[in-house]
Amino acid sequence: MTASAVSRNEVFAGNRAAGRIRLAAAAVGGVSRRARVHEAGSLRARFPNGASPGTLDCVIVNTAGGMTGGDRFDIDIDVAAGARLSVTTAAAEKVYRSLGPDGTVAVKLAVGPGGSLAWLPQETILFDRMRLHRTIDVELARDAELLLAEAVVFGRAAMGETVGAGRFCDRWRVRWDGKLVFADTIRLDGDIARRLNERAVGGGSVAIATLIKVPGSSASVTAVRAMQRRFAGEVGASAWNGFAVARLVAADGAALRRDLAIVVSALGGALPRLWLN
Repeated sequence: MTASAVSRNEVFAGNRAAGRIRLAAAAVGGVSRRARVHEAGSLRARFPNGASPGTLDCVIVNTAGGMTGGDRFDIDIDVAAGARLSVTTAAAEKVYRSLGPDGTVAVKLAVGPGGSLAWLPQETILFDRMRLHRTIDVELARDAELLLAEAVVFGRAAMGETVGAGRFCDRWRVRWDGKLVFADTIRLDGDIARRLNERAVGGGSVAIATLIKVPGSSASVTAVRAMQRRFAGEVGASAWNGFAVARLVAADGAALRRDLAIVVSALGGALPRLWLN
C-alpha cells in the first residue's frame, strides 16, 4: 500500500464516529437507580424524570447525528436483581450511504432475577446504499421480564426516498436462564428493493419491526390479535416456550410506528414519552 493510500485510510478512520455506553441499574429501597454509567465518544445517556414510579428511564443520544460506513456503537446494559429500566432513543437513528465498510452496532442486554427491561428505541431509518451490521445479545434470569422492540424503515417515504441497494444484517440472540431460546438473523444484501417486493419478505412494504415479550403466553397473542382491525399494516404474533414474538410490516414508517405502539400497549408496556411527541 502506498503512503498516500495509508494517509487516506488514516484520515477516513479519524473521521469515523465511535460511541460506547455502559449502564447498570440497581434497586435501592424499592426505587431503581443508576449504579454505573460510562459514556464514550458520540453516545450519551440521559435520565429524565420517570413517568412510572419505581422505573428508571434512560434516553440514548447520538451526538454524531447518524451513522455511516466505519462507524461503531457499543451499548452494554445490566439490570440488577429487582431493578426496572426503560430505554429509548432521543430520535430515530439514521444510517447513511457507505463508501465501503459497514457501520456496526453491538447491543448487550442483561436482566437479573426479578428485574425488568423495556428496550424501546425509536426506529432506525436506512438510506440508499447504506451498510449496517447490528447484533443484539440478551441474557435473562429465569424470572426476569423483557419487552424488546426494534423497527427498521427503508427510506423516508415522505421525502420520496427509497432504498435500492445496500447491506443490512441484523442478528438477535436471546438466552433465558442460560439457554438459547430465540435466534433470528435478517440479511438483505444487494438489490434490497427487489427483495422487499417479494411476497415472502416484505410484500412491497418498506417498514418492518420485531417485538419480543418475556414472559409471554397465548394471552399475549390473543391481546395482539384483538387489535387487528386497528392495524394499518400486517401484524403476526405467536407464543411458545413461555415467551411471545410479534412481527410487523407496513407501507411506511409512520404506519409502522402507530402499529407498534398498539402492540406495545396491548402487551401491557408503557410507551416512552418521546414516542408520543
